[in-house]
Amino acid sequence: MFFFGAGSIVLYFINMEFILLAWVDMWGPLAAWIIRGILLVAGAVLWLVGKSQESQVTQENKATTE
Repeated sequence: MFFFGAGSIVLYFINMEFILLAWVDMWGPLAAWIIRGILLVAGAVLWLVGKSQESQVTQENKATTE
């Protein structure tokens, strides 16, 4: 999600768009920017939460093997 949001923002400025996200422009420019922002933020949150849980599981696995 993060990469689709960031990629969509970059591609917007070179007059291109991902085929999967071409529909966002049908609702107008403000809605398209809101959707891009939501994808970017939601992807970043999911990424950070996943990294946090991954490190927690790794620490738990180390503790059980010792």
